[in-house]
Amino acid sequence: MRYLAPVLIGLLYVVLMSLVPEPHRRRLNAVMVAGAGAAYLGGGGLGGGEFAFTAVATWVAYRGLDSWTFVGVGWLLHTAWDVVHHLKGHPIVPFAHDSSFGCALCDPVIALWCLRGGRAPWNRGQGTDEFPAAARSALGTGTAPSKE
Repeated sequence: MRYLAPVLIGLLYVVLMSLVPEPHRRRLNAVMVAGAGAAYLGGGGLGGGEFAFTAVATWVAYRGLDSWTFVGVGWLLHTAWDVVHHLKGHPIVPFAHDSSFGCALCDPVIALWCLRGGRAPWNRGQGTDEFPAAARSALGTGTAPSKE
């Protein structure tokens, strides 16, 4: 369960976030990355490194407001920070020793979804959610225009 529960939480996050329409979904995920970037500020145990990571995560999250790629990169950065905390710092949840470990398993699930464009799983193969099939045909392109 130590390994399975975090992956299931990541999948649940993807399903719930997929209910949010675009472009709000991408922007909400960028805000979530910014929050995750600051999660260890309250006592992560790595001193000034906590502020440096938060600054980087904030910049990546800002870029993520317009880019699923940056949102995915933000979740991967947080994954790396979770691993550092699991090995050298304090857990993300103070009373749960393995919480950073679990977060390091959950976050890549979310990151992969974001790097694939943050599409709702039930819309696979139908282009991006930003440009439904009707909009693509109205534009005369047949494929979704790139947002990045």
